Amino acid sequence: MIRGLACRIAVLTLLALLPAACAPLQELFDPRVPAEWRALVEGIRGFEQRIGFRPTGNFLTFSEGRSHYPFCGYASRLVLPYSYEDPAIHWRDAETKEECAGLGADADIYFGRVEAMGEIGTPVTLSMVSSRLDRFIYVVIHEDCHDQFDLPYGIEEALCNVLAYKAMAVFVDEKFGANAREDRATRRHAELESRRTRATKDYYDQLELLYARHARNEVSADGLMRERAWILAKAGWSMSWKYGPLNNVIIASHMTYSRHYAFLESVLDAHHGDLARTVAFFRHVDRIKPSPAAVMQRRGIASEKSVEFIRAYEEAVIDTIRREVAASLRK
Repeated sequence: MIRGLACRIAVLTLLALLPAACAPLQELFDPRVPAEWRALVEGIRGFEQRIGFRPTGNFLTFSEGRSHYPFCGYASRLVLPYSYEDPAIHWRDAETKEECAGLGADADIYFGRVEAMGEIGTPVTLSMVSSRLDRFIYVVIHEDCHDQFDLPYGIEEALCNVLAYKAMAVFVDEKFGANAREDRATRRHAELESRRTRATKDYYDQLELLYARHARNEVSADGLMRERAWILAKAGWSMSWKYGPLNNVIIASHMTYSRHYAFLESVLDAHHGDLARTVAFFRHVDRIKPSPAAVMQRRGIASEKSVEFIRAYEEAVIDTIRREVAASLRK
C-alpha cells in the first residue's frame, strides 16, 4: 500500500472510540475564525518544536468545503489480515457505507471517516473544528508526527500514538494548568485509549490462534465463523465499540496501532518519559534502520507489497530499536 493511501486511515483509531471528554472547541473560541484556531495550532506547534518536531505543511489553512475524508476497505471473512497494509484488504474510494458494502459482497467491510490525512499538507477541516479539544490536539500532533519519520506504518502509527498521548497531557497541563478540567479529561482520555490499544491486541491474538487452527483443518469454516463471532463480540464490549459488529478488517486496521504499542511505550519509559530524547532516539533509528531492499534480499522476499515483507520489515526495525535501546542503556 502506498503511504498516501495508508494516510487515509491514519487517524481512524480515536475517531471511532472518542469519549465525551474535554469541552467542545466552540466553548473555548469560535474555531471558524482563523485567528482563533490558528492560535491553538501555533501553540501546539511551538510545543512540538520544543520536543524536536520539524515544521510541517499541515493545518495551515481551513477548508470550508471539506468536512472529512471517507475510507472503505473489504476482505474475505476467511482471512485475518495482518494490518491495514495487508493486501488482503482492498481499499477503495466510496462516499457512503452503502456504496462501500456494494464493493465487497459477502466480505468484511470497514467504512468510516477521518478528519485529516497526514503527509499531504492537510487543512483544518469542519469535523476537526466541531470536535472536542483533546481530539483536535491529538489529530494535530499525530499527523505532524507522521511527517517526522519514514518508519514502517505498523511501527509509526503506534509510535505516533505513544508520543501524542504523552505530548497531549504535557501540553494541556502547561496551557490550562494541573487539575483543570481540560487537563484531567485529556489524561483520562490518553489512559483509556492506551487500555483499548492493549485490548485490541489481546483479542486479535485470540483471532490469530483461531485462524491458525482453521488453516490446520482443526476447525471447519462454520466453526470458524461461530468462534470468531464470540471473540469479536467480547472485543466490541471491551473496546466500547458502538458502530455495529466488529469484523476482521476493523480489528486488523486497529491492530496497526496496537501490535507494537506496548514495546514502543517502554522505549519512552526507558527515556524517562522525556519526549525530546525519545523523538531524537527515533530519528536516530530512522537514519540507521535497514533498507527495504536489504530486508527483502536477506529474507528472500520478492515484493514490497506482500504481507511477508510488511512483517519482515517491521521485525527488522523493531530489532534495530531493541539494539539501540540496549546500547543507550549501557552508556
